[in-house]
Amino acid sequence: MTSPSQFSPDHPIPIQQRIFGARDLFSLWFSLGIGLMVLQVGAMLAPGLGLAGAMLAPGLGLAGAVLAIALGTGVGVLLLGAAGVIGSDTGLSAMGTLKLSLGSHGARLPALLNLLQLVGWGAFEIIVMRDAASLLGARAFGEESAWNSPMLWTLCFGALATLLAVSGPLAFVRKVLRAWGIWLLLGACLWLTWNLFAKADLAELWNRAGDGSMSLAVGFDIVIAMPLSWLPLIADYSRFARNGKHVFGGTVVGYFIGNTWLMSLGVAYTLAFAASGEVNALLLALAGAGMGIPLLLILLDESEKAFADIHSAAVSTGVLIPLKVEHLALAIGVLCTLIALLAPLAQYENFLLLIGSVFAPLFGVVLMDHYVVRRRRLPAQVNGLHWQALVAWFAGAVAYHLIAAKAPELGATLPALLLAGVLHGLLSLSRGRETVQA
Repeated sequence: MTSPSQFSPDHPIPIQQRIFGARDLFSLWFSLGIGLMVLQVGAMLAPGLGLAGAMLAPGLGLAGAVLAIALGTGVGVLLLGAAGVIGSDTGLSAMGTLKLSLGSHGARLPALLNLLQLVGWGAFEIIVMRDAASLLGARAFGEESAWNSPMLWTLCFGALATLLAVSGPLAFVRKVLRAWGIWLLLGACLWLTWNLFAKADLAELWNRAGDGSMSLAVGFDIVIAMPLSWLPLIADYSRFARNGKHVFGGTVVGYFIGNTWLMSLGVAYTLAFAASGEVNALLLALAGAGMGIPLLLILLDESEKAFADIHSAAVSTGVLIPLKVEHLALAIGVLCTLIALLAPLAQYENFLLLIGSVFAPLFGVVLMDHYVVRRRRLPAQVNGLHWQALVAWFAGAVAYHLIAAKAPELGATLPALLLAGVLHGLLSLSRGRETVQA
């Protein structure tokens, strides 16, 4: 049988290979909603340290942060689930589905942008895993121990993520996540939650008002960037399913529970134990719970995100260069590891908002095109450029930056996505593009 990793991004997965069900998708997206980065984004919504060690005092407070997390994740997962159904409808990869809306030539630009951002994400994930593992190693064996070597952990996690990416999604989801991985993650989340309730005064934290220096809309934009960052990847995995309802339900429920739970823990742990301004204060607080075992399990789960970044970067490259996905995954995994070894960690909040500025309006166009313009049917042709889609995408991206610069209190992500989608719908109606039944 052909390995799933060998399927071309431009050709549908054969129906007999579409074996993912709701449980598979729930396991995958619950796991992807959990991670060290998710905890750190939660810390951004509460006074404390950002990922690069800079002081932050956005001042939403626990109640405001949880509201932003629930709203941002809730809206984001609905869009994410809808994008996932496009993969199961067509059997195509995420970048392959873009050809249906943008045309074969028009899809090359987002494929290149997706490759660049996924290489960055993959390197970020390896860096985050490296720093957490070094901290745990120093805590357990001392500062001078070999287990506190950043280079060692970078190479280890880079190799692990690359190996998983080369193996492909079917084996990883079915043999690891669904079989036993999800139970370890649930145990880690429950332990961290119990530790928080046992040691923190949550009533006092809930009633503590923020300082108002971050608006709810900006917090919403930061949170929604997390699920939206997976829009350019989700069809790479949902194309292995045949039932759109299972894709939508498994994705929405799994990611919402995982992301809301962990991000809220990041806020609460920062406010309760890590508001001192010390570098790595949040990780130190987490390492003190359950002898560091829950943090270790979440750390290992972070390798799944690096796997997804590297695998999907390879799929995106396959749209541009006709090489086997597993060979591209190997090369990209090495590249991400080298970047993690050599590059410093940039300001993460700006990175998240930049992703939203490009891909949120793009998928406003894609969702409008698939569900409203074509009504889940295939286009008559995908050659060349679909100019109305590109114009709508560009207008949405411009709107995002204008709103972010002139009226940040409104939040830019949803307005840009809606504008791009509505504009594409209007331009497509005026053109009257023909479709054929899928």
